[in-house]
Amino acid sequence: MTEILFIKTSSMGDVLHHMPAVTDARRHFPQARITWVVDELYEPLAALHPAVDEIVPIAVRRWRKRLHELPTWNEVREATTRLRARRYDAIIDTQGLVRTALMTRVISGASHGYDSDSIREPFASRFYGNTYPVSWDLHVIARNRTLTGLALGYEPEGAPDYGFDRNYFKPESAAPYAILFHATAKADKEWPEDRWIEVGKSLAARGLQIVLPWGNDTERERSERIAAQVPNATVPERRPILEVGKLIAGAQLVVGVDTGFLHIAAALGIPTAAVFTIVKSHTALPMGPGKVELAGTENGIPETAAVLAAIERLI
Repeated sequence: MTEILFIKTSSMGDVLHHMPAVTDARRHFPQARITWVVDELYEPLAALHPAVDEIVPIAVRRWRKRLHELPTWNEVREATTRLRARRYDAIIDTQGLVRTALMTRVISGASHGYDSDSIREPFASRFYGNTYPVSWDLHVIARNRTLTGLALGYEPEGAPDYGFDRNYFKPESAAPYAILFHATAKADKEWPEDRWIEVGKSLAARGLQIVLPWGNDTERERSERIAAQVPNATVPERRPILEVGKLIAGAQLVVGVDTGFLHIAAALGIPTAAVFTIVKSHTALPMGPGKVELAGTENGIPETAAVLAAIERLI
């Protein structure tokens, strides 16, 4: 096995959850060349993994909005040319979408993916040369590792290893602070604003500064409304992914809904309280070397008391 291509394009949490599968592949094939197709937004995160020899960034969301522009087609052509430049011993699509499965058909090599009962978009399984059953009851990290192991001929062992050097994320400040990640891309994963205020006040009473990051104008406005009601709360400037990672690394505690940054906190070993609002979301529970407490998995939107109790168990 000399050439391995992974397709895991987005989102941030999905990219992070794929990293242990990359670690496994490198451990079993130390001399292989590993290439990763990933969305341009998450290229800096994927690049942290030392086992990745080449990254091919794509920009499907941006390209869709600019299909009438020549530069878009030039970028598509460039990415396709890079992927066709060599033959891969294994092309592994752990994303499981029709659009990612279609990529495997234009690349030279044996393609691998989930079977129709194990995949997010069942029609996508028709495009793989090899398909495998992988239980939905497994954590998403385990699903990625299992599919990769089946494709490459080994059985994953041991705890998940994200691969990157946690020392890269050096803490920014010695002052004690907690981060509240209230923002998420899906409305059904959000937690009511008034409950964030209650949590913020409770943490502030413990002497912690409260930091409220954001990613767009709507999130910034929510951060500002929460900060206005919470003593010692700040709303930082918008930062790139890796800079937010450094902010996370210095925190005493991270509380958040199901968003990529919450998973980064767990991967860095920061005490993490997960506020989950979707039943069976335990299959995407943050995992890492530190403490993780969960509120809300089975009962939907958790009460403030349940989240405060999870925080109490952490500190």
